[in-house]
Amino acid sequence: MYKHILISTDGSELSLKGVEHGIGLAKENAAKVTVLTVSQPYPLQSAATLDSWSAAQTKHAQEALAKAKEIAARHGVEITARQESNDSAAEAIVDTAQKLGCDLIVMASHGRRGFSRLLLGSQTSEVVSHSPIPVLVVR
Repeated sequence: MYKHILISTDGSELSLKGVEHGIGLAKENAAKVTVLTVSQPYPLQSAATLDSWSAAQTKHAQEALAKAKEIAARHGVEITARQESNDSAAEAIVDTAQKLGCDLIVMASHGRRGFSRLLLGSQTSEVVSHSPIPVLVVR
C-alpha cells in the first residue's frame, strides 16, 4: 500500500512512539523509510554564538536520529536519516515529503485540545492541515 514513508521525530519519548509505529508499518508494507528531524535555524537575537548554536542543534538531531536507527535495527528495517533546518518544522516535514515522493507522513501528537494544543500539538496540526500527502498521527 505505501511505498515511501516519511517519519518525523524530535527524539522525545512521544515522537519515538510514532517512529516505532511508522517503522512497523513500513516493514509490513516493505516500504522505504525516511526519518526526519527538523532543527531551528540560528535566531538572530540569540545569546549563543552561531557555532555553539549549530553544534547544539546538530548534536540534538544526531541523538534523535540515533534513537530512530536503533528502533529500525530492532525491526530489521533500513532507514534514511535526514536533518533539515527550518523555522517551521511543519513546513519542513511537508516539503521534504513532497520532494522525496513520500506517500505517507507518520508523526506523533499528544492529542491535546485548546491552549495545550497550541503549545504542544501545533506542528502536527499544521502538517495535517497543509499536507497534500496522507498523514498518520500516532498518540
